[in-house]
Amino acid sequence: MCTESGPGMKIILLDKETTSIISMAFSQSDMLQREVYLFERIDSGRSNERLKYLKCIVFIRPTKQNIQLLANELRNPKYSAYFIYFSNIIPRTDIKYLAECDESESVREVKELYADYLCVNPNLFSLNMPNCMANLNWLPDALTHSMQGITAVLLSLKLNPVIRYRAGSQVAQLLAKLIYDQTTKESTLFDFRGNIDGAAPPLLLILDRRDDPVTPLLHQWSYQAMVHELLQIRNNRVDLSERSNVPKEFKELVLSGDQDEFYGNNMYANYGEIGSTIKQLMEEFQRKANDHKKVESIADMKNFIESYPQFKKMSGTVQKHLCVMGELSSITNKRNLFEVSELEQEMACKADHTAQLQRIKKLIADERVSIDDAIKLVALYALRYERHANCETSGLLQLIKSRGGNTQIVPALIEYAGMHVRQGDLFNMVRITDAVKLTRILIKGLKGVENVFTQHTPLLKETLEDVFKGRDLDPQYPAINSELVPFRRPPQEVVVFIIGGTTYEEALTVHQLNNAGYKVILGGTTIHNSQTFISEVLSATSGTQFKHTKSMLKYCSPDNL
Repeated sequence: MCTESGPGMKIILLDKETTSIISMAFSQSDMLQREVYLFERIDSGRSNERLKYLKCIVFIRPTKQNIQLLANELRNPKYSAYFIYFSNIIPRTDIKYLAECDESESVREVKELYADYLCVNPNLFSLNMPNCMANLNWLPDALTHSMQGITAVLLSLKLNPVIRYRAGSQVAQLLAKLIYDQTTKESTLFDFRGNIDGAAPPLLLILDRRDDPVTPLLHQWSYQAMVHELLQIRNNRVDLSERSNVPKEFKELVLSGDQDEFYGNNMYANYGEIGSTIKQLMEEFQRKANDHKKVESIADMKNFIESYPQFKKMSGTVQKHLCVMGELSSITNKRNLFEVSELEQEMACKADHTAQLQRIKKLIADERVSIDDAIKLVALYALRYERHANCETSGLLQLIKSRGGNTQIVPALIEYAGMHVRQGDLFNMVRITDAVKLTRILIKGLKGVENVFTQHTPLLKETLEDVFKGRDLDPQYPAINSELVPFRRPPQEVVVFIIGGTTYEEALTVHQLNNAGYKVILGGTTIHNSQTFISEVLSATSGTQFKHTKSMLKYCSPDNL
């Protein structure tokens, strides 16, 4: 994009979404090296000053609003030349309209650059769309954006996949149909080289968050997931401005695997491992600091000057991650998260109704446990024991109410992802006739648990294992373009998209599968921690009449009655 516009000073013109896309892919110093000195938003108030010594790179989504704003810009150009890049497929009529507006012939290039999504990790993308549903149906703009985002992912990876969706999920089926219509309409763009050696075509698997509401509710212990759960990562940035004991220079941190080697190598490490790794980094830093004190000869001075930038960078890395770990440690101890998380994991993985109920009551009464953590415990209990003969969800909600908590969350969650909605085996409640799943559970039980805080595995892992083992997917995940499925060989490449958002725990699962030799890319409408997931649930169930939580009516919102 920057090289094609040639040498010389440049400005880049972006919209709200592409600003996030660029900021996650490049640092400001990266852009300065490419001679980009100014950043402007096409959709914000801009001066009319003409800067004819600048070239303008335009990178925007091809929405109606952006096309109109760009047309206005081309009618009255402020810069010497325009190099226009759209993040997705643009209709020919819009290209023609822009050409008519470019009376001064200042446009040098127009291209489609398929990058209509946020690249978070090498195996993870997000569309940055929290709250994509209302009344348990798609919001129209979110549906269109999801279709466009997934289409861009497929085009950038050069994939023309079999499209499968979660059976029984209207939102998944509708999105699958739109993507299929788009790939059919733009068949020339998707005309990639055929599969080599008769290999199975790639797979796009569209899942529904409602099948696994447990994963986003659990407290996480891997580094990236833990930072997101306790401090929240937004576009690779962590805002610590409200933390009182954080130094001024660390009030906003960038956590990017591309720009921070330590973070890139350790984002999937667990809390214990990351502590010992930072200790080793500290010791190495102290050793180098002591070496720099011994400047006695000209050669020492030369070595010091040559290694100083690296030393300075290492110093910043150590301080940054010590600061983050200090905050994580402080919150973990203050909120008694070890005890809370152990109970969360046990409820997610095994049934022990009486003992777990007593422990929940004890933790709700514990003042150290935040009301948000208490609500999550009750939510997990309600999901696990929804149809248990002695289910005590109403009693637990009364305790939450007495502590001033929001009781609407739990009934909303049951309506959003209760047993009447879920497909798949979330809590290992298998029938004896299902031999494969029964064997899997027995083997898991015999292996035991390495770590009580990480014993839960997302439902996604089981789904992907079924895909790669070539099991019959048609009953649960029918194909919308079944003409591409002439045989039942497992695909070599899989793109998974979760409507309602994905999580960093699922990204860790995908990372482990990729390390084992598979090829999986994971994406979602957004990346959740427990609080954003609860917000998604409340938004998705707004305007819905609750039919499956009659025993909890007095705890529901008046809008849902």
